Amino acid sequence: MTRFRGAAAAAAADAVLGLLASRRCATPSHFLQIQAQLILHCLQSHPFVASRFIDACDSLGLLNTAVLPLFTRLRRPHPFIFNTLIRAFSHSKSPHVSFSLYAHMHSSSISPNSYTFPFLLNSLADSRDLRSGACVHAHVVKLGHLGDVYVGNSLLHLYGSAADDMADCRRLFDEMPFRDVVSWTMLITGYRNVRSFDDALFAFEQMQYAGVEPNRVTLVNTLAACSGHGAVEMGLWVHDFVMRRGLELDVSLGTALIDMYSKCGRIDEGMRVFESMTERNVWSWNAVIKGLANAMRSDEAVKLFRDMVRRGIEVDDVTLLAVLSACSHSRLIEEGRELFDSLVNGKYRVSASLKHYACMVDLLARAGCLMDAYNLINSMPFEPTKTMWGALVVGCRAHKHLELGEFAAKRLVEMEPDNSAHYVVLSNVYSEMGRWNDAQQVRDLMKMRGLQKDLGYSSVGPELMEAYS
Repeated sequence: MTRFRGAAAAAAADAVLGLLASRRCATPSHFLQIQAQLILHCLQSHPFVASRFIDACDSLGLLNTAVLPLFTRLRRPHPFIFNTLIRAFSHSKSPHVSFSLYAHMHSSSISPNSYTFPFLLNSLADSRDLRSGACVHAHVVKLGHLGDVYVGNSLLHLYGSAADDMADCRRLFDEMPFRDVVSWTMLITGYRNVRSFDDALFAFEQMQYAGVEPNRVTLVNTLAACSGHGAVEMGLWVHDFVMRRGLELDVSLGTALIDMYSKCGRIDEGMRVFESMTERNVWSWNAVIKGLANAMRSDEAVKLFRDMVRRGIEVDDVTLLAVLSACSHSRLIEEGRELFDSLVNGKYRVSASLKHYACMVDLLARAGCLMDAYNLINSMPFEPTKTMWGALVVGCRAHKHLELGEFAAKRLVEMEPDNSAHYVVLSNVYSEMGRWNDAQQVRDLMKMRGLQKDLGYSSVGPELMEAYS
């Protein structure tokens, strides 16, 4: 490269970088050569050229190898260069570097501007780094950038996604001088993340009174809150709003509606939404299959699953778990065995997880195939869980295989010796066997260990509550 000066050098370097970034055909060695030329022509501190180089390296995953060694050695890089670096690292595999760059910027006495903070705060939200976020928040207030709605929204995103409660997020929201639809959406999403569904729905109502019209993201998160709370009336209002505004039921919005209807016990409405969607993905299919399974319409769930496979839609672990659950609830043992065998034998691009094994154990136990369930527990490549032993206890008591039920109940006691519910179920198994002395010994052991019967409670999940009655 000829040694240029000033604007000519900037134009020449930018032309090369633009070509490489648009075609994405360069190798790392090409970028190292360009890096050397930038140093040779003193262009690494030129804001526009530096920005193009950073973006090009970002597109090829060369931020750590080609970018950091170049720009961290500059004495006083332009704030635009820092902002570009922070933005690039905020969506990379190393988002924590964004805060290190900001700290370097601060130590170099380079003042950040309103463009610095949004990407920085988003990277801190992704890494759930509240301590660093609080430090940046203090700087935002000190430098007078809190009035910028984009900065404020980024802070809302940080507190709404990384905090365990919404106190700081709500306080910040109330202090913001201006709030737009993104601000309200961040608040609703944050409440949904911490499962404060009442507060999420109340915030959505407040948003209507404030005259701010929701966007698609707002509606999706509100529907998720409706699903968690069982607020079908609010869900119906949202659906009606979508229809009145003529909004297309894209994958996200349609799937959220299906999930809301299925979790509120209105699976027929969910099916109608599913059938009206012009585009569906695996999440849409999963939502309607889970809805049918929860509604005890297992035959339809299995049929829909087969239709899904026939259409060439790649299933995931959630799909298979939903269908296995459907088979378990309706004791479709042959369908469940066939699906599980296909999963274990590698028919699908999904490996059988602990949850799949647990669901299969539950299916076999419910159907009375107790030895098959026991053998599956012993042969699987995972350590048995209390849910599995609990499912086996339920099956053994229902089908009067009390010897195996005793064995499973003892495993529960061994796994959680401080859980009184397990002692109760073991005592009940002994009572059903007519072994009154053993039942009394278990209750005496509970007293000796200071354990009390906690009626209506089970640590192995609500689906196994019947085992402890």
